Amino acid sequence: MEELTFTCPVCGADVPRRAKSCPDCGACEKSGWNRDRHYGGFSLPDNDFDYDEFTAREFGGRSKQTRSQRFWMIVGIIVAIAMAVLTLRGLW
Repeated sequence: MEELTFTCPVCGADVPRRAKSCPDCGACEKSGWNRDRHYGGFSLPDNDFDYDEFTAREFGGRSKQTRSQRFWMIVGIIVAIAMAVLTLRGLW
C-alpha cells in the first residue's frame, strides 16, 4: 500500500501524496522542490557574523548628509522649539 504522505525536503512537514505544494512552506516542483532530490536544510550565518562590516562592505559605509538635509533638520528643530515655547507661554 502506498504511503498517504511524504516529508517535504525543504521544511520537513508531512505533505499529502497528491499535493501540488507543501502546506507549511509552499515549496513545489516549480520552485525547486523535487521528490528525488534531498536538501541539507538552510544555511545560516555563523555566530561570528559582523553586521557592521557587512553593511559597510555592501553599502559603502555610512552615508553623509547633504547640505539641504542638514538645513531642513535645523529648520525642523527650530520650529519644534518655537512651538514648545509658544505652547508653554499659552500663545499657541
